[in-house]
Amino acid sequence: MLEMDAETLSVVYIIVSNSNKVTGQCNVRYELIATFDLLSVDEQKFTTEKSNASSLIEFVLLGFSDVPHLQWILFGIFLLMYLTILMCNSTIMLITRIDSALQTPMYFFLSNFSFVEICYVTVTIPRMLMDLCTLKGNITIFACATQMCFILMLGGTECLLLTAMAYDRYVAICNPLHYSLVMSRRICTQLVAACWISVIPVVIGQTYQIFSLPFCGSNRINHFICDIPPVLKLACGDTFVNEIAVYIVAMVFVMVPFVLILVSYCKIIVSILKLSSAKGRAKAFSTCSSHLTVVVLFYGTAGITYLQPKPTQSERIGKLLSLFYTILIPTLNPIIYTLRNKDIMMALRKLLSKLLA
Repeated sequence: MLEMDAETLSVVYIIVSNSNKVTGQCNVRYELIATFDLLSVDEQKFTTEKSNASSLIEFVLLGFSDVPHLQWILFGIFLLMYLTILMCNSTIMLITRIDSALQTPMYFFLSNFSFVEICYVTVTIPRMLMDLCTLKGNITIFACATQMCFILMLGGTECLLLTAMAYDRYVAICNPLHYSLVMSRRICTQLVAACWISVIPVVIGQTYQIFSLPFCGSNRINHFICDIPPVLKLACGDTFVNEIAVYIVAMVFVMVPFVLILVSYCKIIVSILKLSSAKGRAKAFSTCSSHLTVVVLFYGTAGITYLQPKPTQSERIGKLLSLFYTILIPTLNPIIYTLRNKDIMMALRKLLSKLLA
């Protein structure tokens, strides 16, 4: 039903009354038309937007529709990368459980990180593969909100896990005598649980806030996933509050952990440089280099994306950055951790020898 102020109702009443006097009857259709014509331009626009927003039931992910000739090439590349991520991270999880030499806090965190990586790519890549096969990007609003919620939740958990891993390295190098006491199994489990529990309510609240906005006009998302920046571009009205909320959450779950990691590594480097043995310094650096590489890659792309949600970022650059932190970096992470870690390489050789024996 149309909402009208007192002035509009009075004018309609005059029109209806005059019509009744002349003809003895009034058509309801003419009454509604007269009412709508008397509305201001802003009110008509609001009514139209409200109608469009209520009728929007799905989005269309454009994905890589601008390069249809590369459809099957991209499908093959993404499928290969997805299988690589699953295989490598599953192998890390397996060997950290069965090899007694890897029953340490560092590998406990690495195993949990590998599990989060598997979940993360499973939320995004299968959907991309399906869209590349069918050339249809239709996705319901509920499915889009669900995907966004899981992407944010798993991404936030990764950020906090990387921080916990940095803290583990800090204690191991800067306070080695108390390492077994500080990083006990119980404390490690509590840290991992805190990484999950602290993220979930915040992400659910932010997703609900974004999808409570009215969406009108185009329903085409120029992206391959339901990410915050492209979805916010389709929202009607003022999104200032939502953008501020994105910045705050990004600061809490991206920048604050990143600063903590930097502080940890500054102290680690100072402690390493104090070591008299060159061999000891090299060994200490080797245990941190792989983690530090992953931190720089992950936080760099995620920070640029979520600390810049306005249209100041081009859609092509946004897609490229998303490809980095959704596909490329998860592919590189297990390779970085295995190739630069002698303990894992030794455990892999043991596992292969048992399988081939």
